[in-house]
Amino acid sequence: MKQLPNILTLSNLFCGALAVIYILHSPEYRAEFNGAEYLITNPAPIYLASAMVVLAALFDFTDGLAARWLKTQSPFGRELDSLADVISFGLVPGMMLFRLLRSAYMGMPDVFDVSYINLAPALLIPCFAAYRLAKFNLDTRQSENFIGIPTPAVGLLVASFPLIILYNPFNLAHWLQNIWVLYIIIALLCYLMVAEIPMLSLKFKSLQLKPNWARFLLVVLSVVAIPFLQFATVPFVFVCYVMLSLVSKPSTGEGVR
Repeated sequence: MKQLPNILTLSNLFCGALAVIYILHSPEYRAEFNGAEYLITNPAPIYLASAMVVLAALFDFTDGLAARWLKTQSPFGRELDSLADVISFGLVPGMMLFRLLRSAYMGMPDVFDVSYINLAPALLIPCFAAYRLAKFNLDTRQSENFIGIPTPAVGLLVASFPLIILYNPFNLAHWLQNIWVLYIIIALLCYLMVAEIPMLSLKFKSLQLKPNWARFLLVVLSVVAIPFLQFATVPFVFVCYVMLSLVSKPSTGEGVR
């Protein structure tokens, strides 16, 4: 039982590894056109990777609960959790944005002039995620709330993009296939992960309204938004989370330097 939190953490990592496979896997088939045979490569079904990120987030949430329940919290568990998170919520969303950027460039007239340099900004996501996780492990100020956006929030936000493109609520797919929108999203996420901004933790230490009003409001907004916004609920909740954190100004262990 003492290994249960570590097993859950490794399950998080396992889901992240599966997500990487789904992103990289491109089905191929042969097709005939004008009497000639071609090998066609389909785009990888990265929305399946989105499902793996959601599962990874569930495991990431429950491993902490299990560690507190079993009273097995340790530096080893924290390091293992960060190693899993940098894959599931750093590398995977970076690869997703890389694929989305490449797809966005495919619709441009100068597509054949596009190099990997144009797509490289997406790989800043795992770099900043790793920096944020290393900082979190050493920063005693983040015992109650966060400083900067936690990586699971970034992972879940980016994981919603392929599903939004697939189902296209409110024609949002158009915006997520615009290279400049994607570049702005990458820049904002990288900044928010390392910014010295107090952010809410979603851990309820009590059910009292006054210290938890922002958390309760976020939960209510999330539940109400689902039937109306569908998969667009995820970016909506992400924006609400940032705004509520800025308004409520959650306390940190030693104050924000």
